[in-house]
Amino acid sequence: MTVHADKAALWRDLTDPRRALTVDDLEAGLKEPAFENLDIPEEFGPVSIVIDDHKIKRFAFTQDDYNPWYLSAGPFGGGRIGHPCLLGNDLVQLFTLKYRGSKTVGFHTEEQMWFDNPVRLGEKVTMKGAYVESYVRRGQGYVIMEAQATGEDGRSLVRHRGVEILRTVPGAIGGRASSEAPARAVTGELPDNPRYIDRIDAGSKVGDVIAPMEKIITAEQAAVFSRIGEYVTNIHSDIRIARNGDLPVPIVQGQQQAGLVGEMLAGAFGPSWFTGGWFQLKFIAPLQVFDPIALAGKITAVSKDADGRTRVELEVWVRRASDNRMTVVGWASCTLGL
Repeated sequence: MTVHADKAALWRDLTDPRRALTVDDLEAGLKEPAFENLDIPEEFGPVSIVIDDHKIKRFAFTQDDYNPWYLSAGPFGGGRIGHPCLLGNDLVQLFTLKYRGSKTVGFHTEEQMWFDNPVRLGEKVTMKGAYVESYVRRGQGYVIMEAQATGEDGRSLVRHRGVEILRTVPGAIGGRASSEAPARAVTGELPDNPRYIDRIDAGSKVGDVIAPMEKIITAEQAAVFSRIGEYVTNIHSDIRIARNGDLPVPIVQGQQQAGLVGEMLAGAFGPSWFTGGWFQLKFIAPLQVFDPIALAGKITAVSKDADGRTRVELEVWVRRASDNRMTVVGWASCTLGL
């Protein structure tokens, strides 16, 4: 692959960890991530990164997702593409351009992502976002981030809207009911004698269930996903910080679980997911590293768009094996066809 000069000057992450050779405090001059330090609206970026081989392979490791679309040839003209949620954590972490990431002890409560176009290997991607709203509910300070990643040709790749408690004690709040009542509850209950499917197409029906996908996120995978390679430490990568937050061991980042949902839905919808997928997820209970989980989805509606294409809506969830409790619930939709 030919690397252009401007790409060679870019790094693959929000921050360049090579600075540690000459910089003592990599987060010097950044604000403490506390609710009272918010400035609404507050913009982050734009910042550009390169989608190189390492970034894709590293994400594949953290998710245990080695689909050949990402490692050899994709469905959009043959070249390799990135996982659908490859840039999700970059967008979530944009706030650390102004706030000290290693001082953050927060709790991601909700995530929405819109998938507009696949990102390609070797592409320069530009990301920007903003804190657009903050509020206090049940004694916790919440902040809402909206962000977007665009390709070097200006096309939208993925959009993000996330809700986060900026600083809290995760072990004390994990598992509480959501602060906002959902439009419709996700119970994770299945119909009697459901039809299990691997792929969703025009023949799929309401009540069809995506065959459960089983995963285990290890401490190594969680740490790498949560930026240990940039020397960021947090409740996902450091057992001491986790225990200071009333957690016995590190927990898996909500955004890492979102990536697993993205994997499941990309497998079910195929290429359509990269150009017309959407999900809204709520993180309702913590997931400890090494705790096996199962992801599933149930079709709740099948309809026709104005252009005649089929639109499928689902409920999705993640259930941990240790006590059969759901850690993530949500809703998703996708329009079939490229």
